Amino acid sequence: MIPKIISGVLALIAVFMGLKQGWVMASSQPEMMEMFSKWGFNKTSLAINGAITMLSAILMLFTKTFFWGNFIMAAGILLIICFHLLYRDFKGAAIELPFLMLNLALIYLHHPLSK
Repeated sequence: MIPKIISGVLALIAVFMGLKQGWVMASSQPEMMEMFSKWGFNKTSLAINGAITMLSAILMLFTKTFFWGNFIMAAGILLIICFHLLYRDFKGAAIELPFLMLNLALIYLHHPLSK
């Protein structure tokens, strides 16, 4: 019972954060444009990345697509960590690690409504 509650709370947090960050990327907010442009992302590619992030957050809501939503979101976060490390921005990479761990923990815990 307790793991289901923890999974539910963590899933809601991850969905909220995914939708929020996805929207910020999709709408090409200046701070996101600044960060992603140094990695070669233009406005269109940032909007696509944001749309994929929002889609992964929505997939996390459903039992049958929970794994794939977490997997896609974790892959996106890992991509950002790799870009930070490519440019030797260890602080930026370290900031992203808890978000990666959140998705990995959710994969381990499974969907809160699964049997």
